[in-house]
Amino acid sequence: MASTPPPPQAPPKPTWDPRSPQLPFPWLRPTIRIRLTLLYGGMFLIAGILLLSIIYLLAAQALHEGGGGQALQIRGPSFQITSTSCPAVNSAPVEEINSVLKQCDAIQRQRALDDLLSRSLLALLGLAIIAFAFGYAMAGRVLAPLGRITRTARAVAGSDLSRRIELDGPDDELKELADTFDDMLERLQRAFTAQQRFVGNASHELRTPLAINRTLLEVHLSDPGAPVELQQLGKTLLATNERSEQLVEGLLLLARSDNQIVERKPVDLAEVAEQAVDQVHGEAAAKGVVIRGEQKTAVVQGNGVLLERIALNLVQNAVRYNVPEGGWVEVTTDVRHGQAVLVVSNTGPVVPAYEIDNLFEPFRRLRTERTGSDKGVGLGLSIVRSVARAHGGHIEARPREGGGLVMRVSFPV
Repeated sequence: MASTPPPPQAPPKPTWDPRSPQLPFPWLRPTIRIRLTLLYGGMFLIAGILLLSIIYLLAAQALHEGGGGQALQIRGPSFQITSTSCPAVNSAPVEEINSVLKQCDAIQRQRALDDLLSRSLLALLGLAIIAFAFGYAMAGRVLAPLGRITRTARAVAGSDLSRRIELDGPDDELKELADTFDDMLERLQRAFTAQQRFVGNASHELRTPLAINRTLLEVHLSDPGAPVELQQLGKTLLATNERSEQLVEGLLLLARSDNQIVERKPVDLAEVAEQAVDQVHGEAAAKGVVIRGEQKTAVVQGNGVLLERIALNLVQNAVRYNVPEGGWVEVTTDVRHGQAVLVVSNTGPVVPAYEIDNLFEPFRRLRTERTGSDKGVGLGLSIVRSVARAHGGHIEARPREGGGLVMRVSFPV
């Protein structure tokens, strides 16, 4: 049976990962900016607490040494003392005046220290808020070049290799990183351009002789006076030439589809699936395979030709790798859990689960040699997986109970 795509791979991670679960509060995500802000604010808080502690201890020592407890001594039989800050003095006996004054002095010193502490803590809290806000702003300014590098990397991930960072500013570590990244992009663009040129040249050089061979063979086969043996040989050579053309087309499509799709348009998977079913209907009827299934509207953003190739390859494989009698293929499209889904199921030989991954490798078939099969060139599922990845989707395959496979291709809506 044709190959099936492996389960979706773990996200790269990119510092950004679209498949990662979203936090309920995105601003709580431990980004470098948040960590730098906490570092700046934490250092300020530690320094402020140490400074406040030193001031408090020095103030307490100054008040203790300045108060003394012996600066004021009351003697004499007749005098009157009144105080609003120390009411106990107003009614204290003469012999207790000095002790009451000492107590009042100690209370006043403690009040002064408490007042100093409370006001300092309020000031520290206000300054801490300012420090965290200032640290957040400064961290954003310092990390701005990294954000620029990230945005450029995202654009490059979309196959726009012409983008460059071109970071201005002082010749520091960040500018050195940006320049290194620009140099890497330059080399990648040259390599990618050379690859595209090679693919175009190879396409022309390989297609032309094959087309000439096909034309010559068809001309000889159209001659009614040609011997039967020559006609049989011509048909064999024509079939071999057609297989070579399919192989070249598949290799070129596989090379082109390895990249992200830059120009995307709305494409309905239902229409794509219907087109694929129509193209395979004759082959299915010849093999006695019934094609069924309901195609519901499922619109995705992508390239219609490549998406049609996904459906066509899956349906062709499902028809060709089927049971000799009473076989069926079910093709459905739908939108499930925010994803457009194309599912192709079929009857067929029993496929061991451990052989599923191998089906997606180029030129690999189920329990057959790498060459010598008349069912295809062994690139169908490799192309399907490559095109699905280029559209941001993924393909899953699992053995069907009783034989056959269930292919499920998912695309973001």
